[in-house]
Amino acid sequence: MLFRIAYPALILSILIGCSTNKPTELISSPTIDKTTEIKNNAHKNINSVPQKAATEPSYQFIPPAQSFTVWRNEFKAYALAQGIKANVFDQAFKGVKPDPEVVNADYSQPEFTRPIWEYLKSAVSDLRIKNGEKKIAEYQDTLAAIEQQYQVDQQVIMAIWGMESGFGAFTGKKQVICSLATLAYEGRRASFAKEQLIAALQILQNGDVTPPDMLGSWAGAMGQTQFIPTTYLAMAVDFDQDGHRNIWTSIPDALASTANYLAQSKWQYRQTWGHEIKLPNNFNYALTDIGTQKTVLTWQSMGITLASGQAIPTTEQELMAAIILPAGAKGPAFIVYPNFFAIMKYNNSTSYALAVSLLMDHFKHQDATIKGDWPVEDKPLSRTERIQLQSLLNAHNYNAGYADGVIGANTRKAIRCFQQSQGLAADGYPSYQLLNKLKSSK
Repeated sequence: MLFRIAYPALILSILIGCSTNKPTELISSPTIDKTTEIKNNAHKNINSVPQKAATEPSYQFIPPAQSFTVWRNEFKAYALAQGIKANVFDQAFKGVKPDPEVVNADYSQPEFTRPIWEYLKSAVSDLRIKNGEKKIAEYQDTLAAIEQQYQVDQQVIMAIWGMESGFGAFTGKKQVICSLATLAYEGRRASFAKEQLIAALQILQNGDVTPPDMLGSWAGAMGQTQFIPTTYLAMAVDFDQDGHRNIWTSIPDALASTANYLAQSKWQYRQTWGHEIKLPNNFNYALTDIGTQKTVLTWQSMGITLASGQAIPTTEQELMAAIILPAGAKGPAFIVYPNFFAIMKYNNSTSYALAVSLLMDHFKHQDATIKGDWPVEDKPLSRTERIQLQSLLNAHNYNAGYADGVIGANTRKAIRCFQQSQGLAADGYPSYQLLNKLKSSK
């Protein structure tokens, strides 16, 4: 083991919701670090959201047996074989040494999670809406041009900008080369970090940014869009036509890069993301999963209506849709469409996608009020309790996978199987009631 417990620290982190790729269901907001999700999304992001502070031991970095100098020399040979020029490598690695803060952040695990209703209250706050409206007015000409070129609604671009970096206010202060080199050297994320490090060096070699200006999160997510290097190479654009793709200080480049990403993710221009809905009393909750997609017409045939009780517009009947319950059967239900799925390709979190969608509706001056009641009396399970839940599911022969405290697709499937065996609503939602039921079950 490369770490030993050194001292207590306050950890502000994230973990919530359900995901389609275990273990990547995480939440994002302004000051976000992005790593695990990044690997599975080809884009980014190990998440965030203002989170309850949890007292958790941090770790003192103990270097691997191989010295950093030896590792760097070996990696240089690899980088040169990948087409990186020696002078680019040397300039990028000048003064670089392992950053213990990066390793500590990588290993820190939050004990407590933030309920979805608190997350949305913060993510879709009056202040963020107000700041976003000011930015829309300030950059209206640029936004209109981007919208026309990429056929992506400007309001969703602004919503993502607000979620990712607080409209450019929080972009990360870590040297990306140093962060990625630390992760590659330490070894836990070596394969991912090496891939991103080569991509970062390619960005420097292209002349888009200098090493001192290549800033981002501890996990290597960069600039106002929080792209990881491989995503930057694939999706970033030079919208201001100055000869460089610049998501750090060029607002046009950053916003157009987001639009390009959404366009490549099959964004459907001027179509809605979905609606809050009302489920019939006899509804099969096992169908409430982002991976279970049917036409809106099919869902309607099961008795689903808008939250108001009205029918879903006939113009949407042929769209593919899923139904999600962010807080389980006791909370609001939503039917979500291809644009919601496109947002999830940007960040693989239903909670993040819902926040972006609601923020977008605010910017469109549409009703974004959630009419259903959140189960505010239910507090989320702690990480320790989530691990216990997974362990009990496994002990009862419901395959939840490795007990890591992350509620992903495997865990939710196992929860549903157990709920069905007990005659409960199979919503796949981890709760104290469920945990206690497992404890008492033989």
